[in-house]
Amino acid sequence: MKYTKLGNSDLNVSRICMGCMGFGDPTRGQHSWTVDEEHSREIIKRGLELGVNFFDTAIAYQSGTCEQYVGRALRDFAKREDIVVATKFLPRTADEIERGISGQQHIENMINTSLSNLGMDYVDLYIYHMWDWNTPIEDILDGLDRVVKAGKARYIGISNCFAWQLANANAIAQREGFAKFISVQGHYNLIFREEEREMVPYCTEENIALTPYSALASGRLSRKPGENDTKRAVEDAYAKFKYDATAQQDGVIINRVAETAEKRGVTMTEVSLAWLLTKVTSPVVGATKPHHIEGAAKAVELELSDAEIAYLEEPYVPHPLAGVMAQNKRENAKDRHVWSTGDQKIK
Repeated sequence: MKYTKLGNSDLNVSRICMGCMGFGDPTRGQHSWTVDEEHSREIIKRGLELGVNFFDTAIAYQSGTCEQYVGRALRDFAKREDIVVATKFLPRTADEIERGISGQQHIENMINTSLSNLGMDYVDLYIYHMWDWNTPIEDILDGLDRVVKAGKARYIGISNCFAWQLANANAIAQREGFAKFISVQGHYNLIFREEEREMVPYCTEENIALTPYSALASGRLSRKPGENDTKRAVEDAYAKFKYDATAQQDGVIINRVAETAEKRGVTMTEVSLAWLLTKVTSPVVGATKPHHIEGAAKAVELELSDAEIAYLEEPYVPHPLAGVMAQNKRENAKDRHVWSTGDQKIK
């Protein structure tokens, strides 16, 4: 495994971040394909053995059970000072707004619940999961700054935002003396490259770490269409929503990934992630089986030639925004987000 600094921080992270969204009680959340605690522990332990020290979860994942599984496994298998743990918080609910719960109070409640779930005193990175159009950004930044000052989070990150939103937020933080966002977790992979328009150059200029999710496009970049379909591939309606509309144009790139993998004698996972590793700090790679994280770790050692990179990139055509980013509009502010706390009780 190789390691690098996470943007403007002193966090030393593995080049692969284990995405833990696939862990959690399948009866308590958005997804039916998540794996139970026994198998989650097996995957986390294997990741640690391979040198992965960066783990990403969220309060929204399976009503907090993901955080609970991850926290217990890391306490059993690793020293706290050797790992980097990231979790995320959700926007205020309509009920909280009606009850007059401020953005600052909301964030304090969320971090306290996450720390309880994780069984930890602090997280290394606390991530603003999606833009909250109903809460002033000044309140969000103030709330996050209080979390950092209280020692409950070392740094803050953001996810699912536009470059202008991140730039504006960090400018306000600079002006007010608040903690600034040091990382962004956006939707970015070989078949969805819209982040390259503004977010990637902005983050390069400001040394903000890119830790994209959906690094393998929900498995589409790890296998040929219809080959070795997983439970997630069959049941994940949200992933289908993000990718099925562009399947034909994406298929050209996927075929080139398969061709390159065959020529190099490696897996499609290794090729897809090796490409992404030339662009970002640490991609968030989901794993529901040990071999998933094993393939991701191998990608760190694979170096693609300039010609191979050009060959993989050449067929790309513009894509419409999909998923959470398609909802990032003021007019959608009152809509229910794709992520929900479900039956997770926020203290």
